[in-house]
Amino acid sequence: TEYELADGASASEVPLVWRGADGVVVTKRYTFQAGQYGITLDLEIENGSEASWDAAPYARIVHVAEVPKRSLFDVDSYSFAGPVTFDGSEYDKHTIKDLGKSSYSASGVTGGWVAAIEHHFLSAIVAPSDSPSKLEARLSGDQFLAGFVGNAVRVEAGSSTTIPVELFVGPKLQDQLRTVSDRLPLTVDYGILTLLADPLFWVLSKVHNVVGNWGWAIVLVTLLIKLVFYKLTEQSGRSMAKMRNLQPRLKALQERYKDDRQKLSEAMMDLYKREKVNPAAGCLPILIQMPFFLAFYWVLLESVEMRQAPFMLWINDLSSRDPLFILPILMGAAMLAQQQLNPAPADPIQARVMRILPIVFTVFFAFFPAGLVLYWFTNTILGVAQQWQINRVVTREGLKQRA
Repeated sequence: TEYELADGASASEVPLVWRGADGVVVTKRYTFQAGQYGITLDLEIENGSEASWDAAPYARIVHVAEVPKRSLFDVDSYSFAGPVTFDGSEYDKHTIKDLGKSSYSASGVTGGWVAAIEHHFLSAIVAPSDSPSKLEARLSGDQFLAGFVGNAVRVEAGSSTTIPVELFVGPKLQDQLRTVSDRLPLTVDYGILTLLADPLFWVLSKVHNVVGNWGWAIVLVTLLIKLVFYKLTEQSGRSMAKMRNLQPRLKALQERYKDDRQKLSEAMMDLYKREKVNPAAGCLPILIQMPFFLAFYWVLLESVEMRQAPFMLWINDLSSRDPLFILPILMGAAMLAQQQLNPAPADPIQARVMRILPIVFTVFFAFFPAGLVLYWFTNTILGVAQQWQINRVVTREGLKQRA
């Protein structure tokens, strides 16, 4: 049987009816809303018998139990796939391996739900919030089952009752998830960086509402993050600029004490002290920024809003790799330019590793979603521009001091 939404209609109902021999009629009535992935399921019980009838509402998801294969060239494979539960206070992910050891069960839950999630999509069942339910998740052969069972409801002879259940089947669009249950957006899994990722997604969506393009929204939010941390990165940049200006003198020391590492270390520390340069000064600002940049990385990776979202020219899907590999190549070139502006490591082995890093990153990012590459490319270009300006300022200051 096929059902279609009539022209101009905002909703469509699909009733599935069971009739008992004793006069009991149970109807599962699904209501689909136009443009919405939330589904209302009304469990209607009409007791036409001469005795009371007890019914326990339940709903269940049956899903293939498949353990995803991880791949360095497929960032999607690192998204969690499997059953998840919310017991009214705590959100839990249940791996197939864990369910193989023991099933999950939580009784007396109000305001809870169960779901089967993968990278960008989910199926969810929200249990009734006005009565306690039991949440379950377990393995059954090559499938996992996740659902709820409510407390039994007594329907007296000649009466009827309706028990509402909310469902959601579709992409993890956070605005729509929130209309079904205010905690259902937890299924958009940002991991341990959720506290930072949630506000970053909020900012990204607000910028998108203004510019109307997710690609340009990524560029602008990356710029905003750079501006917020400008002072911190300026301190780091000034330290690297001073280190870069000392490179000729450091090389001279390395030549002079190439056979005595202890004297070389003492001479270098003496030079840093005289020039008031702290080699480690550039590390702390970078460490402070990293959680924010990683959180934004996960926002772009997990948000289904990027799926099939075009940017410009040849990039017509920000969730898929660049089909022409142009963005990864530009990103690698930007990283090379950034290296030229920063001081080379004193250790020759570290210097060689740093020289090949842009090539390694280019190869890996060639298979990453275009939205992630656009973010990293924009961040690198902004870093190059900032470091270039800082190098100019520090060089002028050094010339004035020597004059």
